[in-house]
Formats: sequence, structure tokens, C-alpha cells
Amino acid sequence: MEQAAVDELVELLDLEDIEVNVFRGVSPDIDVQRVFGGQVAGQALVAAARTVEPDRTIHSLHAYFLRPGDPRVPILYEVDRQRDGRSFTTRRVVAIQHGRPIFNLSASFHVLEEGFTHQFPAPTGVTPPEELEDFATRWAPYKEQVGPWYDRPRPIDVRYADWSPRDRREALPPRHRVWAKANGKLPDDPVLHACVLTYLSDMTLLDTTLLPHAGTFMNTGVQMASLDHAMWFHQPFRADEWLLYDQDTPVAAHGRGTARGFFFTPDGTLAVSVVQEGLIRPSTPHPGALS
Repeated sequence: MEQAAVDELVELLDLEDIEVNVFRGVSPDIDVQRVFGGQVAGQALVAAARTVEPDRTIHSLHAYFLRPGDPRVPILYEVDRQRDGRSFTTRRVVAIQHGRPIFNLSASFHVLEEGFTHQFPAPTGVTPPEELEDFATRWAPYKEQVGPWYDRPRPIDVRYADWSPRDRREALPPRHRVWAKANGKLPDDPVLHACVLTYLSDMTLLDTTLLPHAGTFMNTGVQMASLDHAMWFHQPFRADEWLLYDQDTPVAAHGRGTARGFFFTPDGTLAVSVVQEGLIRPSTPHPGALS
């Protein structure tokens, strides 16, 4: 358990109120070239939720990544209160750096009500997370290739159920499952759990689009970036308890790949659905995942 890293993530998502409908967020002090997309999405959702009545919960968000975020300077989040209806509330958030938008988000909140209920069945035969390797164990043989990223504190615990790094030398089926959760305890605020899940939903998803093509996100011969991201929140969940992230990639074309993901709780409840398209542009010929 890395509770300190989880506490830092909670602090990262706790935006500063600057003015009415304006908030400021920062990035962690780590050596990266651009801001992690899940961070911007999670912070933008925090900004939207700060302007919504507490009886309404997030039910969907749609986002576009417009420019790479600069981790050296704060991010301003401007919220447009587009609609306050009897059942639904809609917000639009623009993230700004250096005077230009880098990200925008539309989010809708809903007063929970009774209605029809159905869902896809949860995947069966998936190895439980307690029997799977954690990050450090899984990537230990490739520590030098992973670099400083290997030793960083990890607020999110992700465990792969379907393949090992060495399998990525060859093309794989266009689907994989991971277990994921905050690597420690979170406060009970449901908004925070939704924002943490938004943060972690950007992890592993775009990499799914490379499964049929032999390679991983570590390939220097592939340029990867999230382009847009959509989520639908169906049922309550806790982001500090194991969730099965069932992911697949229905298509890749013209330098873009599309991936879907479904978060299931341990009892089989489909809690959240995700769809993302990203840039997966081959920059140079690449031999595969890991040597």
C-alpha cells in the first residue's frame, strides 16, 4: 500500500478556488514532458463538480485533448454553467495554459431516480487481483528499460490479468483485462471517487490499441496521445476497492486507434463505461515490445 502517494493524488485533485467558476490546479513535481491526460480530466471534473448541487452525481463526461499540457506551470479551469434543470445539470470546462485551451470537458450530472435496469454480464474466469503480480514485480526484469518511471510512488495499483511484457513481442488478441484501484484509502466523498476513477481510466486504455500490432507504450517508434475520452457512470463504486477494467479495441485506422473499457465491481456490477480514441502514429519501424 502506498498511502502517501494516494494522499498526494487527493491533494493533486483538490483545486484552488481563484474566482467564481475559475479554479487552479498544479502538476506533480516529476520529470515528464507533458501532463498526464488523466490528471487534466480528473481535475476538470473536480472543477465542474464544485459548481453543482450535492444532490446530483456525475453520469457522463466527454472530453477533448487539444494540446499537450505543460507540467511546469499551473492549469486554469474555467467552468461554464450551461444548464441547471430539474433532473440534469450540465457544465463545460476549459483548461487553459499560456493563454490557450489545452483541454475541454462537457459533464452532465443527474438526480438519481428509479428506472429500467440491465447490464452486460461481467467477464468470467479472470484471475483475482490478489494472485497477480504488482507493478514492481511484473516489470522488475525490464527495470532498466522502464527507467526512473519504475521507482516512482504509485497512487494507482494496476494488475494485468492476460499477458506478460514478453508476450508483447508478438501480436495479441485485441482485448485485455486489468484490475485497478487506488493504492491506499480514499475519503468517502463519491465525487472524489469519480474523479480518481477518471484519472486512472486513462491508464492502459490507449495501449490496448497496440495489442494487435506487437508493441507497448514504451516503443520509441510509436507516437501516442489521447485525442478524446468519454465516460458514463452507471452505478456507485469505490475507487479504493478493486475494479475489473475490461478493455478492447474494435478498430484502428489512419493513425488513430479506438478503445473501450468497462469497469466492473467485484460482485459483477457494471459501474462505468469508457471509450477513447487516440493517436497511434508509427514514427519509425519498431521491432516489438521488449528485448
